[in-house]
Amino acid sequence: MLTCTWAPTVFRGTQVLGGRNAPATFPHSGEVRDLTIRLVRDLEELGLSHLLIAQRWWGSGEEIEASSLDCLAMTALFAGCTDRMNLITAIHPGFFQPTSIAKWGATIDQITNGRWSINITSGWNMTEFDMYGIDKLSHDERYERSAEFIEVIRAVWENEVVSHDGRYYRADELRLEPRPTGRLTVFQGGQSDAAIAMAAEHSDWMFLNGGPPAKIGAIISKARSAAHACGRELRFAMYAAPLCRQTDAAAWAQIDEWLAKVDSKLVDQRRTTVSAAEGMWSTKDDPLSVIDSNEGYAARLIGSPDSVMSRIEEFRDIGVDMLHLDVRDELFRQTVLPAIIVL
Repeated sequence: MLTCTWAPTVFRGTQVLGGRNAPATFPHSGEVRDLTIRLVRDLEELGLSHLLIAQRWWGSGEEIEASSLDCLAMTALFAGCTDRMNLITAIHPGFFQPTSIAKWGATIDQITNGRWSINITSGWNMTEFDMYGIDKLSHDERYERSAEFIEVIRAVWENEVVSHDGRYYRADELRLEPRPTGRLTVFQGGQSDAAIAMAAEHSDWMFLNGGPPAKIGAIISKARSAAHACGRELRFAMYAAPLCRQTDAAAWAQIDEWLAKVDSKLVDQRRTTVSAAEGMWSTKDDPLSVIDSNEGYAARLIGSPDSVMSRIEEFRDIGVDMLHLDVRDELFRQTVLPAIIVL
């Protein structure tokens, strides 16, 4: 099974669990490069197939993740210090021109010998949009803009000369040199109807928040049917935060301890912050969905190594091709992760 994790570019997580996360401690300027390179090389040594570099230019560190290092700069750094991992850069259309990203991405593609992909994230953090003066548009219009972004960047990668005059973007006889080494792989976020429609027509992969197999299976089935109607195939990556202990009882005791510390006010703040997203962070009746910001514990990779492995098999059977993982759990890293990678 393919495996992915977040790049180490965010230095403070959400705080819905009182006292669980330490206060923000950003490395001194002279330490950022060495620290992040060391962490990424450690991830590559684990055998992970993909690394996702988020675009998060603002966050409070409480109701949502804190601000991170820039996605473009950090992708370039990681391109130079990795040999095997595929790099996926999250890009918010509206913040960037597809023509510029096509040029930048082709350069990263050359540096990495074809190890670069893009994750199109239509956006939900409206405060971040306002801060940077980006036109927020309505939810569905943001996906229309993203779809046009993909059309343009694919056209630039696949054709010698490209002209485009669309609703959001334009290009006039654009020639990209040097050419990229191969076809561009497009990931995307979202699981609303608009997101599924865009994926069906334009993307190769969908990143899904965590959830139980029934919920994830329903989304996969709907998206796969939409893609088939367009004559295309889709693949699926799901976020999961494992909690692995020697016994199921010990793992669930830890979950119970965390749930007892959940700050309901911060949960409400998070739901307000992400209210512009549709279909994400929407499982209000699942208490595990609030422990982290991408519903990773709602996937319930929780228990003994055997129990966690059994749960992973369930997700693989319903069509999850890649696990996007929080890999901080030490027992998971030692016992389950090696088995996933060799599957």
